[in-house]
Amino acid sequence: TQGAVFWRTFRTTMLRNSFARFAKHDVIVVGGGPGGYVAAIKAAQLGLNTACVEKRGTLGGTCLNVGCIPSKALLNASHHYHDAKHKFAGYGIETGEVKMDVPKMQATKSKSVTRLTGGIEHLFKKNKVTYYKGYGSLEGGGKVKVSGEAEEIHEADKIIIATGSEPIELPFLKFDETVVCSSTGALDFQKVPEHMVVIGAGVIGLELGSVWKRLGAKVTVVEFMDRICPFMDADVGKEFHRILKKQGLVIKTSTKVVSGKNENGQCALEVESVDGSKKETIVADAVLVSVGRRPFTDNLGLEKLGVAMNEKKHVVVDDHFQTNVPGVYAIGDVIHRGPMLAHKAEDEGICLAEMLAGKGGHINYDTIPNVIYTDPEVAWVGKTEDELKAAGVKYKAAKFPFQANSRAVTNVNTDGFVKVIADAETDKLLGMSIVNSNAGEAIAEAVLAMEYTGSAEDIGRTCHAHPTLSEAVKEACMAIYDKPIHM
Repeated sequence: TQGAVFWRTFRTTMLRNSFARFAKHDVIVVGGGPGGYVAAIKAAQLGLNTACVEKRGTLGGTCLNVGCIPSKALLNASHHYHDAKHKFAGYGIETGEVKMDVPKMQATKSKSVTRLTGGIEHLFKKNKVTYYKGYGSLEGGGKVKVSGEAEEIHEADKIIIATGSEPIELPFLKFDETVVCSSTGALDFQKVPEHMVVIGAGVIGLELGSVWKRLGAKVTVVEFMDRICPFMDADVGKEFHRILKKQGLVIKTSTKVVSGKNENGQCALEVESVDGSKKETIVADAVLVSVGRRPFTDNLGLEKLGVAMNEKKHVVVDDHFQTNVPGVYAIGDVIHRGPMLAHKAEDEGICLAEMLAGKGGHINYDTIPNVIYTDPEVAWVGKTEDELKAAGVKYKAAKFPFQANSRAVTNVNTDGFVKVIADAETDKLLGMSIVNSNAGEAIAEAVLAMEYTGSAEDIGRTCHAHPTLSEAVKEACMAIYDKPIHM
């Protein structure tokens, strides 16, 4: 009967799942973030008996739960609000008073997060990845202890450490995630702060500072270095600074926070110029500390196993992501290679899974794009002028402004430019930076060209649809080997 067939199938499935859960695995991944969950899925797709251990209770790591994804939800919502309040009238769109319901915005953000994290759990089931909820630690001999509702020991031939990173806390300014916040707290405000101070003018600080500035907060950014985002091309950073200042962010470079007092719902920060010549007190009802992230290696059993780490506690790996301990591998933010980016970790996860399955695997650290999702966005890939000068590489550089791009003009959004750097002799594309509302999408063209050792002329002679923002990329490349048309 149909009932008998159902129960027979059900028992077979349960036995198969139980066997997969308690049998020795080929691979156990410790950490379910972008690197970990992607590595687990790809390993399973390639026929390896794979398990993934995650302590959070939801998959996706920092990125999906309290990082990339929720921040983009808030950036998108605040962008729409700002446009409705300040730009719609210029398009002839008349509205009444525009208001932001912050709790509703946060609820929409949470709904997106829940959908995506749940989607990964579905992909685990689809690809037959065993999912252990609990804190994973290495016991040696291919054993992983999972401390959750119960304590279990599981075994695997290969173990992948993919535990990611966590925000760095200032010793004199501890996180309470209400007033003094990491990105986690700053993503979850239920009302707009009156005055928000951002410590650190990097990607996270400027994105979240932009969110709350658009929604009405006064935002002051304090940066120790003499320019914002010192890791990007100097020309690009200067343009980005100009735009943010025009948007109303107060940016104090060459300035450090020396102490802070958090009490009664406010934080008083003592700041001074790096040379000590200027001192002031800044009082805020919200402080975002975004001075960097550190690899998460706490209580993983790495020291006990003798896994090599550098002075910053990054796990040291070779070209095959192998640590100095046989059978133990690592990827993502926790290792000493490449930038701390979700897509870098994902590519490492695929690369390592392929290697463990006997395939080649590929990752190119010179072609990993970076994006800041402010408005305009800033995206770049490859080398900066300063890096090439330091290396003694002869190069050519050219820029094309969006003021001369027809689509940007019709969008009434002409801030920014495309900057291209190519080898002076071979025209090989060495780097590209874009400042524009579509930069995060447009940079993929440069990444692909560089991955295939393309030249500026290759892009310049490729037909781009008109009118598009991508035509600015074409014309910037034309300016390297010839002359652009519209400038």
